[in-house]
Parts: sequence; structure tokens; C-alpha cells
Amino acid sequence: TEVLFFRLTVKRLFCTSHSSVDSKEMKNFQRLAHKWWDEEGEYSALHSMNDIRVPFIRDTLLNTNSNYHLGKPLSGVKILDVGCGGGLLSEPLGRLGASVTGIDPLEDNIRTADQHKSFDPVLAKRIQYKSSSLEEIVEESMETFDVIVASEVVEHVADLEMFIKCCSQVLKPEGSLFITTINKTQLSYVLGIVVAEKIMGIVPEGTHEWEKFVPPEELEHLLELNGFSVKTVNGMLYNPLSGSWSWMESTSVNYAVHAVKSGAQGQSSPTDALSEMESEQHSATAGTAM
Repeated sequence: TEVLFFRLTVKRLFCTSHSSVDSKEMKNFQRLAHKWWDEEGEYSALHSMNDIRVPFIRDTLLNTNSNYHLGKPLSGVKILDVGCGGGLLSEPLGRLGASVTGIDPLEDNIRTADQHKSFDPVLAKRIQYKSSSLEEIVEESMETFDVIVASEVVEHVADLEMFIKCCSQVLKPEGSLFITTINKTQLSYVLGIVVAEKIMGIVPEGTHEWEKFVPPEELEHLLELNGFSVKTVNGMLYNPLSGSWSWMESTSVNYAVHAVKSGAQGQSSPTDALSEMESEQHSATAGTAM
């Protein structure tokens, strides 16, 4: 128990002393903070994504737990929505009965989310929003949540490995992590940036940087290194003509991941934990130097 506590403390200190928030990315989203709930506007593709990502989260969780309340299938489930924006995913999860905490580093996004949920007294009780980065809540939320959702977030963070590490810290053992993001392929550059941003204007130009797109193999590797078992990787396809999403076998553009945090912590010594921390700090220093 003492070894486990030491290891968790070391990782917590690492998370709280670093930030995965990219200030350049935040400036891009700042301009559109008031437009989250315009279903025909810049975030229309995220609105329609709810048609497949919400059932994906709901059904995956129900398959692991048969004790659910009819009409409120996620009742009693504590969900952390990381990078919640204006609450586009937090609200439907709250309507399914979940207790949702939505965090976003942009205060304007949180104001928009708070204002919109206030129109529904039920959601006002089930959802709370905080202007915060993931790293900032690690200290107060160690192993607090049953589920973490990070939808269209990891391609915007400054340090993906630390982001995954901190997700592990705030997630309960055997908790679920859901991620949707964009693969790093030539096709994703053409469709995700050239077509979506420059030609059709489905999302504002400059929203994405192809260099920060994440191949599923890289994401799976980082998840496994941080105590997760990857259960599902599904390809996603957006049809700009119909404005709708569908599942597909190929992960060459968009994809969704479901991973489960290990319930049994491996045995390790304080020396192992210190070595890991030193390695992380060396990597961070090297990255800064580059």
C-alpha cells in the first residue's frame, strides 16, 4: 500500500507541475466560444457526431453493467468530460442519468455551457462545469470518475503522454476512457484540413494542425504504457453532403477508442517510480530544448 501511494504521489506531482494545454489552440477556440449551440454553424459536425458517439458510450457501458435504470441507463455513473467546450456531449450524457463534470480551460466556453444547461432544471442538477485543465483537477480528483470522455481533444493538447497519464490518475480502477480523434494520414490531411477547412468550411480554417493528429497505434501504445487495456478501435466517417456520421472499418481518417484502466496495480518499488519520474522529466526537458 505504501509503495502504491508513493507511486501515485509521484505521478500526481508530475501532472500538477506540467500542462497539456496549448495556448495557441486556446486562442483559436476563443473566437468561437459563443457559437457552440448553433447547430448550423462552425460546430455542426460535432452536433451530428452525437448521433454515434453518445450511443457508443452508452451501449459500451451498458454491456459491462446490467443494473441500470430504465430511462436513466447511466444513473449513478460519474463522468468527466475533458475539453467539454459548450457542453455538446455533457448534456446528452446528463440526460441519460449520468453525473457529469465538464472541464475546459477556456472560461468563455464554460460560461456558454453553464448558460445553456440552465434552461433545463434536470441538467442543472446533474452537470457541473469548471474552467480548468485536466492537470489542475488531478490533486482533488484522484480516482474519482467511473468514465472519462475526451472527444475531439487529444489532437489539440500540447503533451499527449502527460494527458493520458493524468486521465489514468483521475479515473477509478476498471474505469472506462472514451476518445474520438483524427488519424495522421495523407487522407486525413486532404479530408480533414484541405476539404473540411479550406474548401467546404465545415470547420474554421486553422482549427487543426496535421502534425498533431494521432495515429491509433501511437494512442494505443500510450494507453497501454499508462495502465489501460484497449478494448475497441472503430473507424468513423463524416459525410459533408448529408451532415451525418457513420461507423466504418477503416480508421484512416476519424476513429473512436474505448480503453479500460487496469483494476490491479502492478507491484513496483519507490526506485522504479523515481526512475520513471526522472525519465519523464528528461523527456520533457528534451522536448523543450527541441
